[in-house]
Amino acid sequence: MPDAASDGQGLTSPRRFSGVRYAMRIPAAYLAVILVWATTPLAIKWSGEGPGFVFGVTSRMAIGTLCVLALLALRRQALPLHRRALLTYVAGAVQIYGAMFAVYWASQFIPSGWISVVFGVTPLLTGVLAAVFLGEHSLGILPIIAYLLGIAGLHQVFGSAMNFGHDAVLGIAGVLLSSLLQSLSAVWIKRIDAGVSALGVVAGSLMLALPAYLMTWLVLDGRWPEVLPQNSLLSILYLGMVATTLGFALYFYVLQHLGATRVALISLVSPVLALIVGHVANNEPLTPRILIGSSLILGALLVHALGSRKPVPAPAR
Repeated sequence: MPDAASDGQGLTSPRRFSGVRYAMRIPAAYLAVILVWATTPLAIKWSGEGPGFVFGVTSRMAIGTLCVLALLALRRQALPLHRRALLTYVAGAVQIYGAMFAVYWASQFIPSGWISVVFGVTPLLTGVLAAVFLGEHSLGILPIIAYLLGIAGLHQVFGSAMNFGHDAVLGIAGVLLSSLLQSLSAVWIKRIDAGVSALGVVAGSLMLALPAYLMTWLVLDGRWPEVLPQNSLLSILYLGMVATTLGFALYFYVLQHLGATRVALISLVSPVLALIVGHVANNEPLTPRILIGSSLILGALLVHALGSRKPVPAPAR
């Protein structure tokens, strides 16, 4: 008897093809987020080298807001304004304003590759928060081993930073704060579970974050840069049009379909790529302690991923 999803001649029906195509969207979005996250640290660093980090992040968010609102208009998609949707936008703004501002500030003091490496502790922080607030089974023997490896890796990174001076330590501390804020944002959004589309989450969060960025720029700087190097300009455009518009939309899309801990595991691959990009494109140093610390952090993420996997239930008899 032919399957209900086939046409009786061994051909796959449009319904089954549509299901396969839908299933492939999540891995494709996951890979795209990895690539964006791997190239974002260097773009962040370049965007602030000429005009300053406050102008760099504010202009990025302004461009990103315009792009996202234009996409909403093209899709004729209304922005939900019910209570849970508004709470979701507030939670998203914690990441888009708080976490992003912290990492932009930190980018003044450390190489771009270090940003991604230290940011790799996000899955560990997310795992703890998800276990407490979402009931995800992300705490156990293997996750505890992962946390110890992560702490050892951070110790190596901090030790290398000490060789570069006090500012480098401040930079790493800023990235850790950014990582914590991103973890809080992700878990909060999952807990609210408002059912808002990924693009809607980005749009609503940006509309709350952009005024905060503009006020911050007016207070801390308030001047249009006299010189805008080509690297800075291209980086701002890339961050605004791709990393913000596409990157955040794909990130929130993946977050809606996967557990918060699994989404945070994107940091398992992006630090390695970010180190390579920073070293090749910007001649950033790769000290032995940074390599050892990176290896320990990535090892921690791998162990954490294995410890977070849910057992496959036995088939019904």
